[in-house]
Amino acid sequence: MDSLIPLIPFLPFIGFIINGLFGKKMSKNAVGIIGSGTVLASFALSILCFYQVAESGAIQVNLYNFFTVDSLQVDFGFLVDHLSVWMMLIVTGIGFLIHVYSIGYMHDDDGFWKFFAYLNLFIFSMLLLVMGNNFLMLFFGWEGVGLCSYLLIGFWYTNKEYGKAARKAFIMNRIGDLGLLLGIFMIFQLFGSLNFTEIFERLPTMRLEAGVATTICVLLFIGAMGKSAQLPLYTWLPDAMAGPTPVSALIHAATMVTAGIYLIARCNPLYSLSPEAMQFVASVGLVTCLFAAVIGLRQNDIKKVLAYSTVSQLGLMFVALGMGAYASAMFHVTTHAFFKALLFLAAGSVIHGMGGEQDIRKMGGLRKAMPITFWVFLIGTFAISGFPLLSGFFSKDEIFAFTYANGGPLWWGLSGLGAMLTAVYMCRLLYVTFFGEFRGTKEQEHHLHESPLTMTAPLAILAGLSLAGGFLNTPHFFHLNNEQWMAHWLSWVIPIQEIHLDAATEWTLMIITTSLAVAIIILSYFIYGKKSNLPVADAEQTGLIRVIANKFYVDEIYDFLIVRPIEKMSKIFHYYVDLQGIDGIVNGVGTGVQKLGAQFRKLQNGNIEYYLIGMVAGAVLLLLTVFL
Repeated sequence: MDSLIPLIPFLPFIGFIINGLFGKKMSKNAVGIIGSGTVLASFALSILCFYQVAESGAIQVNLYNFFTVDSLQVDFGFLVDHLSVWMMLIVTGIGFLIHVYSIGYMHDDDGFWKFFAYLNLFIFSMLLLVMGNNFLMLFFGWEGVGLCSYLLIGFWYTNKEYGKAARKAFIMNRIGDLGLLLGIFMIFQLFGSLNFTEIFERLPTMRLEAGVATTICVLLFIGAMGKSAQLPLYTWLPDAMAGPTPVSALIHAATMVTAGIYLIARCNPLYSLSPEAMQFVASVGLVTCLFAAVIGLRQNDIKKVLAYSTVSQLGLMFVALGMGAYASAMFHVTTHAFFKALLFLAAGSVIHGMGGEQDIRKMGGLRKAMPITFWVFLIGTFAISGFPLLSGFFSKDEIFAFTYANGGPLWWGLSGLGAMLTAVYMCRLLYVTFFGEFRGTKEQEHHLHESPLTMTAPLAILAGLSLAGGFLNTPHFFHLNNEQWMAHWLSWVIPIQEIHLDAATEWTLMIITTSLAVAIIILSYFIYGKKSNLPVADAEQTGLIRVIANKFYVDEIYDFLIVRPIEKMSKIFHYYVDLQGIDGIVNGVGTGVQKLGAQFRKLQNGNIEYYLIGMVAGAVLLLLTVFL
């Protein structure tokens, strides 16, 4: 099995090479089969790895020595343990479904072959990130997904706004990546190694100072803030909706944004040494969760609503990480991958049926024309809202229990508020889109149709996972045979955090949050579904509603305080330092040499007498210099 492990990331890379070099000349069916088939093969091998890890534990594979500099030796190798193999299953499994969906969604696009090449490269990079056995390998994958996000977000590059969104994602992630890189440098300085196993085995004997551990953890978290879109580095993710919908699903559900969660979970031995860093992680996560949820209340773009829900849900995961509930955070990563991929792909189905329209105010009544899309969207909405026994119900409840046990009622109440707001804006999205009367044009109404099988089949599978995925880690007080199965699986890498609450308290907390979620679902139906209360037009928005609808003007503030001053400074440096200074010196030297050459050129007049006089004068001067 060890020899097959390198094939898991390299099979999608092979798909990238084939489609990238030859895809333009191949049929779209062939491109789709190669792109999807290589990811499916990686998923099958990941399943085999899962069983291998279950039987014999972690697998280390070193392909070759990447480089050795003094005491630093970095291997190009893989670590397949209980945590990484779990992420491998999510990346390849969800990635495969998105690839299949893309066959139908992107079928009429001229860049079909290029799109699948980029998707394969994205999967390859993410697999490097989660499978790498050292920080440098992780960083290679980290930068790889950043590059791929730029390529895919700006895929329709002829639209200047899409290009700006791609650049914004790339630049903002570079800000976070600097923090990650500095953290890696500090780790090497302290440990003389970048290998995960070596570092974490030596950690108990290192006796790190609290301030040093805190600095490293905060720097690593800054990297996570960029990739996982946390305040203040979150603004790129909503703008990333410029890319095709399958890209949105891949970024939000299975790859890029989960990288930050994986990084913190992987480095849990480091974070356990710094309660201050963990408090910082939880605080940033909580503020982000609430902030993004409030913005989501007033968004009318179907993909923008889902984007802010992702930012909010990621914030909730960081709350869990900061509380030491690493397994709970990974559990929510898993369930979120199911229902968020489902919601984005279902949204893509709606956009496909509406002829490209994304404003929910111009939809309505779509459940009649698109019944499959409606039912899967309903399942995804109820799952993310915490409806009883659906996947999101179990993962959120576990996080809430930890926040109450480790943070107290205030943390529980605020994180629960974020979850309630999620239910509000998601139900608003569901009912405004699929209930009431159709509000689009006659042409759109005529165009309305259910999506093809290549799009609905992945939706059906994801809907099934969203329904049953929560039973991977049912609470211990349910007394089921598979209780806390996922937590026990991850316990080989992540320590199990006990919830010091009695069963009665847990039941009470669960009943409160569940009752509120169900109440919101029902109440939202009467507000948006039955009475068809529509969001107000942009021109009619006033006061706080307008502020929220404009996302608290954060982008405008960034533009005023950061972007414009840097642009002005760049123009000053360009004119005075570059053009007038550097270029002025270089051009001045060149001009001076030209002018001097022009003067000397006058001596070359073709008159032999002048040449002889010059030679004699030169000889006399030479003699005078020697003898005087």
